[in-house]
Amino acid sequence: MAIQAGIIGYGLSGSVFHAPILCSVPDYNVHTIVSSDPSKVHKDLPDTSVVDSVDELLAIPEIDVVIITSPNTTHHEYTRLAIEAGKHVVVEKPFTVTSAEADELIQLARERNVLLTVYQNRRWDNDFLTVRNLLETGALGKLSIYQSQFSRYRPQVNAERWREQGLPGSGVLFDLGSHLIDQALYLFGLPQSIWADLQTERQGAEAHDYFHLVMRYASHRVVLHSGSLVRQVGPKFELHGDKGSFLKYGMDPQEGQLKQGMRPGDAGWGEDPSDQYGELATELSGLAVQGEIETLPGRYQAFYQGLAEAILKGGTLPVQAEEARDVIRMIEYALQSHQEGRTVPILQK
Repeated sequence: MAIQAGIIGYGLSGSVFHAPILCSVPDYNVHTIVSSDPSKVHKDLPDTSVVDSVDELLAIPEIDVVIITSPNTTHHEYTRLAIEAGKHVVVEKPFTVTSAEADELIQLARERNVLLTVYQNRRWDNDFLTVRNLLETGALGKLSIYQSQFSRYRPQVNAERWREQGLPGSGVLFDLGSHLIDQALYLFGLPQSIWADLQTERQGAEAHDYFHLVMRYASHRVVLHSGSLVRQVGPKFELHGDKGSFLKYGMDPQEGQLKQGMRPGDAGWGEDPSDQYGELATELSGLAVQGEIETLPGRYQAFYQGLAEAILKGGTLPVQAEEARDVIRMIEYALQSHQEGRTVPILQK
């Protein structure tokens, strides 16, 4: 029997990143969506019910899992209400605005015996999967530096977008930084310390639109970066070790493919064209080798496939809520570092 899903919000996240992926995984049915624009929902999902309020959705007994894609400031409250209604919950990243809110929700989910996870979908970006594979195979040797950036050219501030307003949880550190930090923690765990520089680059910006983070590990450094005035973007990933280097340009295609109406399973899903392959320079049996590395296919659908396994068969969640909580902790440490102008040690838990 299909898992009945309810979605809170049908903006970019709900309509592009969640509903199409849910529809591509046979274990789910999108039962009901909370939206102020029923015509937009029914254009995509003619058989899906639309309600006006979160309370109406949570009162539907058939719904098994609630996906929260509303603004960041609502994540804590809507997640709490969904857990108290006995629903499993998926929260769009960032999980919450503070780590204390995250800890409260994690404890409540345990008490109510429901599953709680966070949509850190970029663990399944094609470039990140390729980087992870290179590190696992040891092609770079002992890693010295890992750099990742998510920069864009958006010179005009859009004051109508809540992500650009001066609200708790707004700005690129919470938005794009949540992805880059999660990827780094997934690969390497918590760092020993963090140094952060945050800026508002654009005239009229109310929230941070630039960040530069340096995370210190015992034997390597992680540098994470985002800017809003980057017309010509450098490598998305740049890794160097004592045996080799890897550079990867371009972005994972899945977001663009979803916007164009493609779905998992379609020809070319999550795949890079050959001119977007990364460049590996390494050493094999004493010989210097340099060449292109085919990018592994991206697979956002893996998140909801993993969640279905957890709901139906008791499998492991694709993203643990504690992992997403640690992302918020790192953002808090970064804010502290910027405010105090110093490197901040990380409390290991």
